[in-house]
Order: sequence, then C-alpha cells, then structure tokens
Amino acid sequence: MICFIATLLGVLSNGRITKIIFMTYHSSLMKPMTYIRFVTHVFGHEGWTHFIGNASYLLLLGPMLEEKHGSKELIEVIGITALVTGVVNYIFFVNIGLCGASGVVFAFIVLASFTGFREGEIPLTFLLVAAIFIGQQIYEGISMQDNISNMAHIMGGVIGAIMGYSLNRKSKYGL
Repeated sequence: MICFIATLLGVLSNGRITKIIFMTYHSSLMKPMTYIRFVTHVFGHEGWTHFIGNASYLLLLGPMLEEKHGSKELIEVIGITALVTGVVNYIFFVNIGLCGASGVVFAFIVLASFTGFREGEIPLTFLLVAAIFIGQQIYEGISMQDNISNMAHIMGGVIGAIMGYSLNRKSKYGL
C-alpha cells in the first residue's frame, strides 16, 4: 500500500513528490531528507509499469516468505536492502537517482531460493537463481545502458543470500 500511495502521489505531482521523498540521489549530507531518502526510495516508482512489475513479485513472494520467516524479519530484509542500496548508490553513483523496490524484489527472489535449506549444504535453487538472475544483472550492467539500476538488483540479491542463510540457520538452531 505504501508503494501504491507513493507512486500515486508521484504520478499526480508529475514526479515532484517522488524526487523530494521517494528517490535517493547525491545531495548534501547536511540535509535530513538525504538520510530519509536512503530508505524511502524503495517506496517510490517511476510510474505504473515500474510499480506493477515490482508489486507483482512482492505479492507473489511476500506471503510465502512471511509465513516462513515472519513479518519482523521481512521488514528487516526490506530495511537493510533499502539502506544498503541507498548508501551504495549515494557513494558510487553520484549522478544517478534511485527509486523503486527492485532491490527488495531481488532480495526476496534470492531469499525464496533458500526455502529448502539444510545446514552444511548450498541449495541448488540458490545456485540457479544466482546464476540466472544475478548473472543477468552483471551482464546487463556491463553491456547495456538503460534506466535500470543493476547495482540495486545485485545488492538486493547479495542481501537476500546473506539473510536467507542467516534466517534459515536461526530457525534450525533456534538462535
């Protein structure tokens, strides 16, 4: 719902609200909104097509992941992914704005690949997801010039892998 409302406000304001609240970009560290946007950028989207693409994945994967790990853990995954992608974009991509939940989507995709995880093993689904989804992002990041943040996708995938391993380890050992 937050993403829907953020996208609606962005569309109605011709992108002004998205830029002010729901997009992270290189701005002065003296401005408090710089820090807020490190997290809120995952709620804004460039338009309805962008929103629907991300929302579809989140709605497909979210219920399964929430049932397995719980709401609190998924909020942690979303928050960590938002903060890491926001900060990495700020530091390394000075001239590029970032908005959308694509990093969170990739975190969820990789996190979902850990559903059959057993200690001491690397799930085959994880290897396939890493090869297909993350490999594609690395290739496209090198070979294509488009308006897609491959960095956010890759970082989301890495966070999903770390959290997938960690959350499954916790549930197995009750940590």
